[in-house]
Amino acid sequence: MKRHLLRIVVPAYPTFNIYSRIACKTTALGPVCVATAAREIGGWDAEVIDENNLGRYGPRGAVGADHQVLQAQRSADIVGFYGGLTSTIPRLYELARWYRRQGATTVAGGQHFAGENVDEALANGIDYVVLGEGEETIRELIDALQGRTDLGAVKGIAYLRDGTVFRTAPREPLADFDRFAMPDFSLVRYARIRIYPVERVRGCGMNCEFCTVKGVPRGASADRLFENMRHLVETRDARHFFIVDDLFGQQRAEAIRFCRMLADYQQRIGRRLVATVQIRLDKARDRELLTAMREAGVAHVAIGFESPIDEELKAMNKQVRAEEMLSLVKVYRQFGFWVHGMFIFGYPALPDQAFTMPVAERVRRFRRFIRKARLDTVQVLLPVPLPGTRLRQRLERQCRVYGSDDVGWEYYDGNFPLFEPDAPLTAQQMQRGTKWIMGRFYRFQYVFLVGASILTFPALVFSLHNLRAGWSRWYLRWARCVIRFGGWLTMRKWTSDFRKSDFLARLQKARGHLNVCRDMG
Repeated sequence: MKRHLLRIVVPAYPTFNIYSRIACKTTALGPVCVATAAREIGGWDAEVIDENNLGRYGPRGAVGADHQVLQAQRSADIVGFYGGLTSTIPRLYELARWYRRQGATTVAGGQHFAGENVDEALANGIDYVVLGEGEETIRELIDALQGRTDLGAVKGIAYLRDGTVFRTAPREPLADFDRFAMPDFSLVRYARIRIYPVERVRGCGMNCEFCTVKGVPRGASADRLFENMRHLVETRDARHFFIVDDLFGQQRAEAIRFCRMLADYQQRIGRRLVATVQIRLDKARDRELLTAMREAGVAHVAIGFESPIDEELKAMNKQVRAEEMLSLVKVYRQFGFWVHGMFIFGYPALPDQAFTMPVAERVRRFRRFIRKARLDTVQVLLPVPLPGTRLRQRLERQCRVYGSDDVGWEYYDGNFPLFEPDAPLTAQQMQRGTKWIMGRFYRFQYVFLVGASILTFPALVFSLHNLRAGWSRWYLRWARCVIRFGGWLTMRKWTSDFRKSDFLARLQKARGHLNVCRDMG
């Protein structure tokens, strides 16, 4: 009997950006979870092709993978596409149209299709759009496509029926995660994974205006996350993990229990594991949680400061003020965490806010805050009006979002202005502002400090009675210099690619169309 194949594709980024380097070391977790669920169906195999991480042996095309080679090796019956990043959607549609011409059934899912863009997908080579989480949906859909059940009974999908878009009954968000198999990373072909994504909690109750992740947090048990990480250590020699929960520390008791289980395990095996988490700044008040995190090997915390400007924090629905953020971040530094600060530059004010600030003052505020917070690394992006967010709905009502015909989805990665900003800012100033801020933080001069750190290694390490503490202090200083020099290289590469692009011409055209829209009322 012929075995069938489900291939899930993570589309390539459209251009080099700040995520490109890290993408070569990791992969997206969602496609792995869906492929793992599909593999359990009798007669079916599953694989994941991550075009951003093809390792040494992956077949490469002009962009991403060479799918003709993949189909020649083994033809996929169903091809799924990961639509979690809006900037990859043009590549997703390009591949979907190609696979449909090869006779494959095409399926897409992810945040880009959560609230909008279903019609667009069905007009661009997608046969079925999954609305929501896919572990159960993919199994029901495969059963229906093989004639074992009725297609209309599959929950949480959209497809064309008699020329019109038909949506089936919605699927309730998953809650009992323990009944699913652990994500099987061996299904990701070619990829060289050094940082393994794992999760315990889905959903976030913070309700930020710019974010697509909403809903009551739904968590698996601490035991499941621990067993997942232990399995990866023992079968794939994993040492570095990214816990992808939008906010680590939700369901506090389980989070602390997990940390203690992981700390005990590391002590038993005599190996140190390193984890990165995303966490709210106000968790600094929970010293028991921070202590448990450090003992468990959580070394890096990514914190969404978003802005040092109180008016912008209010517009984002962030329940904190800039001065308070500075006092809270000190606690994370006292615990020895590597703090990665995430910021949004040029966030649009609310309609009832009488707030204007020139670009020079905005840049000065950001630089001063970053200096006072003593952050190890920073990421400054522009606001992205993602589909399905309240931010996009607000800006569309004001006729401020640049049309997708002019500024397409490929620009939705946080590096390009996507809407008409508040006066006196201009779109060009908004874009330059992020480079002015990060250009002060990531500099060429750090290459000399890397060399200086190497020369001072013996003096620093052996001058301390505790050699381990001396090594840790030296390593952090050295790593900080390496990363800041690497950040300079990344910015230089992005700037070079941007100058070769036609974005500025597109921007001028988009602004002209917005003026027509406003004139028409």
